[in-house]
Amino acid sequence: MKKEYRLQKNEEFQAVFREGRSVANRQFVVYTQKADQAHFRVGLSVSKKLGNAVERNRMKRLMRESLRLLEPNVAPHNYVIIARKPATSLTQDEVTESLKHALKRAKVWKQRQVDRS
Repeated sequence: MKKEYRLQKNEEFQAVFREGRSVANRQFVVYTQKADQAHFRVGLSVSKKLGNAVERNRMKRLMRESLRLLEPNVAPHNYVIIARKPATSLTQDEVTESLKHALKRAKVWKQRQVDRS
């Protein structure tokens, strides 16, 4: 994921927690904060409770790939996505579908029109 698509500083994470709203499903909690930018920015969080470093890094890789696939349909806001325990057993496709569901619940999913000409 490109650097401009990431939240990196603690202050950025805290601003999303403080000023944003949250929605959740079984696998993820998504905090959203409106922002004036051309693309979304995201911070990922996977707790040590979810497994060792290998499992946590795998979860983050799956989340990043899912966001890359979903990028055209995601509104340009700031996001913090927190993985929950059930997410650790998901496949790539299941992670993508679960994140898509959470983003739709957060009302930041914009369905792109397909040009049929």
